[in-house]
Amino acid sequence: MKVLNRVFSSAYLALAVVIFASSNSVTRRLIDIGGNNLVEGRNPISPCNVLFVGNICAFGLMVFVFYKHWSLHNLRALTRKDWIGLTFTSVLSGAIVPWLIFTALEQTNVTNVVLIGRIEPIVTLILSVWLLKTKINYWTVAGCLILFAGSVLTAFLNVSSNQSMFKLHLGNGEIFVAIAAVIVAISTVVSKLQLRSIPIGIIALYRNFVGTWIFFVLANLLYGAEHLADVLSPFLWKWMILYAAVIVVLGQLCWLVGLKKASATELNVASLLNPIIAIVMAYLLLGEVPTYAQYWGGSLLLLGVTLSSIGALRQSKSGKQLNKLDVHDAMDINIGFKGI
Repeated sequence: MKVLNRVFSSAYLALAVVIFASSNSVTRRLIDIGGNNLVEGRNPISPCNVLFVGNICAFGLMVFVFYKHWSLHNLRALTRKDWIGLTFTSVLSGAIVPWLIFTALEQTNVTNVVLIGRIEPIVTLILSVWLLKTKINYWTVAGCLILFAGSVLTAFLNVSSNQSMFKLHLGNGEIFVAIAAVIVAISTVVSKLQLRSIPIGIIALYRNFVGTWIFFVLANLLYGAEHLADVLSPFLWKWMILYAAVIVVLGQLCWLVGLKKASATELNVASLLNPIIAIVMAYLLLGEVPTYAQYWGGSLLLLGVTLSSIGALRQSKSGKQLNKLDVHDAMDINIGFKGI
């Protein structure tokens, strides 16, 4: 029976990784569908509409999953410092980061978003060593340096039309992805510092709610009310309910169920496979063929993640036992964009 439970746990974890790895490509595909079904010359499935309406749908669905966490006992246990920390991370990871990623998807291809986004664990590690006094080994350091080299190579190197000349190039999309990765890293470390005692359900719903409405206010201030003129479009809501149900809720549920029996090794493998699956999904859903720069950058990233995973496993054997991970730590493991 235990073996069967482990098999099901691994299956849930694998499904979650595939869903999350598909999220960037699915988002880009939905935007393209909206572009082919204009409403008075406007794309009803614009990045801003996807973010706003998608999060509303996700919030409604997640309430049924996490409502028990919002008990009076849990809420009374939260301090003023907890609420400040929750609000800070909600604004960062719930509003600013998704906007940066969705904007980047309009300006660069999904493969670049996936590969450049891998600088997030590097920044997280640096901040963890500095602020949390996390101990690391040479394997982890080597892996992070190679990860950084792969991200830089992907961001700066471009290939000319004859596929033989390399040139330096850095577009707005690549910059937005890099900024988003840094912000996510900051949010992750703040969560580890201040939010470890807060139930996951409170964090998830509060972050979604605050992030959604902060984004709504910022979008109106920056772009004007007409920018979100199509948020009530039935065509938009039809796709967003499906998007939220599959990408957000099903992905999160599979991830949480998979975490219950997952070992540190399985979670490291999930982190390792995510960018590979994401690139494959970009090819299958969008027809994106990786460039030479992306092949080289992706190869370095794969090597870097492998070395970092070896370092994490060696550290778990020599130090603290990680077979039973705290859910907060496990949720912070970098597996890329999760749809919200």
